[in-house]
Amino acid sequence: MEDYIVRATAAEGQVRAFAALTTQTVETARQRHGTSPVATAALGRLLTAGAMMGSMMKNDTDMLTLQIRGDGPLNGITVTADSHANVKGYVGNPDVMLPPKNGKLDVGGAVGIGLLQVIKDLGLKEPYSGQTILVTSEIAEDLTYYFANSEQVPSSVGLGVLMEKNNTVRCAGGFIIQMMPFATEDTIQKIEENLKQISSVTSLLSEGKLPEDLLEILLGNVGLEVTDRLSTRFYCNCSKERVEQAVASIGRKDIQEMIDEGKDIEVKCHFCNTAYQYTVEDLKRILKHSR
Repeated sequence: MEDYIVRATAAEGQVRAFAALTTQTVETARQRHGTSPVATAALGRLLTAGAMMGSMMKNDTDMLTLQIRGDGPLNGITVTADSHANVKGYVGNPDVMLPPKNGKLDVGGAVGIGLLQVIKDLGLKEPYSGQTILVTSEIAEDLTYYFANSEQVPSSVGLGVLMEKNNTVRCAGGFIIQMMPFATEDTIQKIEENLKQISSVTSLLSEGKLPEDLLEILLGNVGLEVTDRLSTRFYCNCSKERVEQAVASIGRKDIQEMIDEGKDIEVKCHFCNTAYQYTVEDLKRILKHSR
């Protein structure tokens, strides 16, 4: 099934909600980066959140960046998304292996103690940037804390990635529920009760539940109204020309040294791991056009 996001409101506009199925997106990321199970789970959770948060933005050119910097062996996670829910990302150390914690992948241990930064480039002079501490380093709770403290929007975030025994992705997805300033106490109480009924996102997805079902469980008794659905996917807009600009930026001296060595070079895109080859002739051309 194709990955997608459902956008909805509830309680006559007191609540806005997003739910996503991202199994293929996360599996694509796993294949591109060769991530270990715990690295896949961490990256997959942030990719899922990024896709939903990207879909909150209005303009075609808006860009969102989520960065987690922790002192754990994962060495951080970076995810970017656009308003069409195209998302991409990578981890610092894709090979990290940790023993399970309480029978589950130890994402918190892999991430470690640190910070979450959210950068929104909305075409204004300066991008919006908000930063909060990681409260559990399990990602969903950290984003819940970010929304409440940095954006002053009471929210509930649920994210999950379930792996197969052969280390491929069995299912992935999540939800974001947000209260508007005029949400009544009665509405908030009902949703809090509904949230208590959910065991985990992965258990629901593994039962075959879809994003619409997640929202029905969470908001069905407070007047859920699905507004639309949109596709989401792992997508990187890198190209040989774009990566060439990065090569040019390392400086004339270093480019000249590579030319003097007389060997072709390979440069990989951080976000999707695509490798680009540059011959000595390419390097000479880049040097000629660099400042």
